[in-house]
Amino acid sequence: MKDTIPADMPPAEDIVLSTQNLTKHYRVGGGGFGKSARVVRAVDGVTLDIRARETFALVGESGCGKTTLGRIMLRLQEPSSGTINYRGTELTTQGEAEMRALRKKLQIVFQDPYASLNPRMRVEEILAEPLRSHGFGTAADIRDRCAELLEMVGLRKQYLRNYPHQFSGGQRQRIGIARALANKPDFVVCDESVSALDVSIQAQVLNLLMDLQDQLQLTYFFITHDLAVVRQFATRVGVMFLGRLVEVATTEDLFAQPLHPYSMLLMSAVPRPDPRLRGQERPMMQGEIPSPMNLPSGCRFHTRCPFARDICRIEDPALQDRGGRAVACHFPLDG
Repeated sequence: MKDTIPADMPPAEDIVLSTQNLTKHYRVGGGGFGKSARVVRAVDGVTLDIRARETFALVGESGCGKTTLGRIMLRLQEPSSGTINYRGTELTTQGEAEMRALRKKLQIVFQDPYASLNPRMRVEEILAEPLRSHGFGTAADIRDRCAELLEMVGLRKQYLRNYPHQFSGGQRQRIGIARALANKPDFVVCDESVSALDVSIQAQVLNLLMDLQDQLQLTYFFITHDLAVVRQFATRVGVMFLGRLVEVATTEDLFAQPLHPYSMLLMSAVPRPDPRLRGQERPMMQGEIPSPMNLPSGCRFHTRCPFARDICRIEDPALQDRGGRAVACHFPLDG
């Protein structure tokens, strides 16, 4: 069954990037003693439209395929099947040279600010590398742009001569953001880009990202497991479970009334620092996450769902429109 597109989806000119039935499968094992290879369905048929200048957050438990989806969107990894369309250009059919030119507009901020910066390069070299790669201009133009980028993310241009180890984690992430913005992209994947930071620093970096979005008209695909960050930062939210989207809604709608049991259980697991709520029972997930190499029949969430019925064990629900939002559930919580 094919997923349907919600009725309030924007016209094509307002969509920056879209995917259609996007998959990424990995073959594991096999090749010896008569054992056949098994398949891990990391991303399994994701259809999604991301609108201009929005922050689309993708949430879900570790191992659900969030990071894999983000990397496939930029073709940092190759999809097994499906399509990726960026402003009318089909990315899956582009050769290396064409993708090189497109990467100016498609960038990523990585999770770990310690691992994503070359410790042997000064900040100026780190920021200048993507500029030189895309023929930005003269050496003087590049120096000026590097200084501009540092000031844009709240760091002094005097830091250009420093090495990454001379900065704090928050400052390193600012440098990573500056590098991603070097060639003036309009679509940026933020892969858990604040999860490695202290809470107070997280807030500063999120505020910086929001300011840059307004200033530069950026579109963010924000991968995270932190629902508090989502509530503060995102325009719309996709909830992912074992390689598939199970719900897509505006942030306001999702937090007011999740429709998929998995979305509801994710939110109920968030600690609530209110002593008045102590002792209140909250619904909890049952069992363990199924193996992506051995998915259950029917709805892949039914083994953990407190509301599962017989049809859930037999028929896999598609992502269906429900008044401008979408949910993949036979018995959504509003019905």
